[in-house]
Amino acid sequence: MSATARADAYRPRATAVLLAAALLSGCATPVQRHDPVVSSARHATAAGLVGIRTLVPDMRLDIRYAGAHNFVGRPIDGYEAANCLLLRPAAEALRRVELALRAQHRRLLIYDCYRPVRAVADFMRWARDPGDQAHKDEFYPLLDKRDLVPQYIAEKSGHSRGATLDLTLMQCADDDGACAPLDMGTGFDYFGELAHTEATAITPAQRESRHALRDAMAAAGFVNYADEWWHYTLQPEPSPRTAYDVPVR
Repeated sequence: MSATARADAYRPRATAVLLAAALLSGCATPVQRHDPVVSSARHATAAGLVGIRTLVPDMRLDIRYAGAHNFVGRPIDGYEAANCLLLRPAAEALRRVELALRAQHRRLLIYDCYRPVRAVADFMRWARDPGDQAHKDEFYPLLDKRDLVPQYIAEKSGHSRGATLDLTLMQCADDDGACAPLDMGTGFDYFGELAHTEATAITPAQRESRHALRDAMAAAGFVNYADEWWHYTLQPEPSPRTAYDVPVR
């Protein structure tokens, strides 16, 4: 099936789940009727979070908030290691996506998974500091920093509920050795309309790459957030009314 045909086949399902995705994603979305309650769990096991590499030992990770290559420019509170934690149903669904892609000489590259509540608070402190704009040129060149909240940075994030992640798609060599990310038209965490999944100002090849990622994730129950091509949430969420604040270790 062609990329266009796959996209056409996907649209009815996408329309049916778009509202649910918007309500639950936690980024620039309508406020939930019931805000999640923060769990009292103090470590990942108690929260039911598992490391994706316990299921896929060689999963490719580039956890941006554990380092300095992000819009804040430093490690974010709560990220004590470059690890991807998810609730088990989400981790198992992600494993299915990865294994299906490997049959096509493709792989996933993960930028972020579960995000502690304290990390979201760290983002908000940064967002409220108008003087800190050291990384504007890469991440929000066309926007005023004051406009990042709430469309791109929210006070409560779906990532904290353990079933949302940010990622991209890689194409690998025929021997599955070297892999490189596909051109999606923007980098991860680019704040602006160009990062919208259906942005009109991208090339046909970039759109096809975004749709390939979307179709692969949808096959395992993940739904895309329309303003960020990299952002996906498992639907239905395993724990939609519980947020977590255990550190990423």
